[in-house]
Amino acid sequence: MKITISLAQMNISYGEPAENFSRIESFVAQAAVEHADIVVFPEMWNTGYNLSRLMDIADVNGLQTLHVCQALAKKYHIMIHAGSVATKRDNQFFNTTYVIDEKGQLLTTYDKVHLFGLMHENDFLTAGGHKDQFEIKGTPATSVICYDIRFPEWLRTLSLSDSRIIFVPAEWPTSRISQWRKLLAARAIENQSFVVGVNCVGADPDNHFGGNSIVVDPLGNNVVCLGHDEELKTVTIDINATDKARGLMPVFADRRPDLYE
Repeated sequence: MKITISLAQMNISYGEPAENFSRIESFVAQAAVEHADIVVFPEMWNTGYNLSRLMDIADVNGLQTLHVCQALAKKYHIMIHAGSVATKRDNQFFNTTYVIDEKGQLLTTYDKVHLFGLMHENDFLTAGGHKDQFEIKGTPATSVICYDIRFPEWLRTLSLSDSRIIFVPAEWPTSRISQWRKLLAARAIENQSFVVGVNCVGADPDNHFGGNSIVVDPLGNNVVCLGHDEELKTVTIDINATDKARGLMPVFADRRPDLYE
C-alpha cells in the first residue's frame, strides 16, 4: 500500500488568523495537483504562539477551521491533516488537531497532551486527555503535537493500537532543530512506524522556526527533509515497510509490560 503525503511547511503570520486562513487553500490546491492522499499543516497555524490574545483570536469550538478545511477537502478531494490550531471551548483554550477525509467528514480530533512551559503553553492552554487514531486508505495512523515527541511512553501507548504512521505538527525553534530530527528518528525506530513531522518557518517576537519538515521511515532513514523556507513537498511512502521492519525485529511481541509500571 502506497500513500502520498504533502508537507505544507508554512510561514505563519503571528496573531493574524484571517491572513493565515486566506493562505491555506494554495497549499491544498498544490497538494491536489501533485496527487497527494493527504496534506499536513504545522502546529498552531491559525494564530501562532500569540497566546496572550487567545480570547480574541482563538477559533471558537474550531468552527472556522472545520468550515474552511471541510470545504477544501471536498473541493479538492483530498484528506487534510489540519496540523493544529488554537481553539476555545467552554471558556478554556486548547491546541487542537483536526483530521478531515476527502469527502469533508471529520475523522478525529486531538488536544495536545504535554504542554510546553518554555513557550508558556501551560499558562494559557488546557492539556488534552485522550488518544487519537484514524485511517488513511485503511492504514491506521495517529497524531501527536510538537513537545509530545519528548515523551516516548505516550507515542508507544498510541502505537500499541497498530498505528503505522505518526503525524507530528510543530512550531519547533531553529535553535533546537537538530533535536527535532533526532527525536523524530528515534520515535520512528522504536515504534517501527513512519513519522511525518511538519514544522513551520519564519519567526515570531520570541522565536525563529527551523523548518526541516521530515518524513522518517520505520528504520529511522529520512525519506525526505525540507529546508528553511516556506514550501510544499510531496512524497510517497510504501506502508509495507512497517510490516517488514516489525517482521525483522519483533519489538512489540518482545515487550515486558509487567515490568514497566
